[in-house]
Amino acid sequence: MRLGFWTPLPHIVQEEPAIEAAIKAASTRGGGQVDELLAFTRQAITEAEECGFDVTLVAERWLGPDHASWILATALACATSKMEIMVAVHPGMIAPQAVAKMGATLDRISGGRFSMNVVNGWWPEEMNVFGNGAWLDDTSARYKRMDEFIHAIRSLWTETNPTLDGDFFKLDGTELPLKPVQAPCPPIYAASRSEPGKNTIARYCDCWFAECDTDFRKYESNFEKIRTDIQEMRARAADFGRKLQFGLSAHVICAEDEASAIQQAIELEEYGSRNRVALTSAKALGAGLVGTAQKVAERIDAYADIGIDLVMLRFHPTLQGLKTFSTDVMPLLKSTKRH
Repeated sequence: MRLGFWTPLPHIVQEEPAIEAAIKAASTRGGGQVDELLAFTRQAITEAEECGFDVTLVAERWLGPDHASWILATALACATSKMEIMVAVHPGMIAPQAVAKMGATLDRISGGRFSMNVVNGWWPEEMNVFGNGAWLDDTSARYKRMDEFIHAIRSLWTETNPTLDGDFFKLDGTELPLKPVQAPCPPIYAASRSEPGKNTIARYCDCWFAECDTDFRKYESNFEKIRTDIQEMRARAADFGRKLQFGLSAHVICAEDEASAIQQAIELEEYGSRNRVALTSAKALGAGLVGTAQKVAERIDAYADIGIDLVMLRFHPTLQGLKTFSTDVMPLLKSTKRH
């Protein structure tokens, strides 16, 4: 199993002083020589790499104070030497031809450490403002666009005469001159609960992020659901003659005793119900990585046993949580490649 670490950005982590200061600075013209959000994320990612994390996911939020994922990812790639840099992208916001070119560029700059996370999008205002009216009310049309988007990018990365005559995207056989380092192409990750989305992932992607109920109290039922879903997605991929890897996003709460961890989880749930920024962290509690270091390690190992290849983790406070996990939990893990 590989360990992943969410790049700490304003829309995916809880409020903490460094993030709040970075948001304030980013929302003000002028400032110092070093951007505060870049400084914080760079510190977090380099510390995560030193701790032994394998991957970081740079999420994308256009309608917010976050830096553009592609540009931030490039800066982080230049600040690291081993970590895989996974960049989130929304179909419809940027043309697949441009995404393929940027992805090949980042793969070369990083020495073959680039990967892409396709997020189909859920926020109409964001898609319309930054995608020039890109939101589609028809769910089936959004998934058709996602399918063509991934198909187009994979074709541009792997074929000499890529062609596609889709409803949303066209490829006329023009070859992408710049080639990625990784063969056959950089890994593509995605999550979806819908049937068409799962089919697209099984046909074109390399890793599917499993999903579960957001309640950390339902660990046992969530665990069994994930086990069943992995088996189903393996069979779905096999129908296309392919194999998939599997990921799981989780918010980790590690404490000296069970009661303290549960109390922190309850507080995050309550905060998430009032604050949309914290809602994504609250939802990630469903993996059940809440408790003592021993319990968190045992549950991560259990996920590895049923087929999870990557856990994408977030902590609060970010740096302290990362330190606690690396010193208290990682030595107990049996499933990571370091043991």
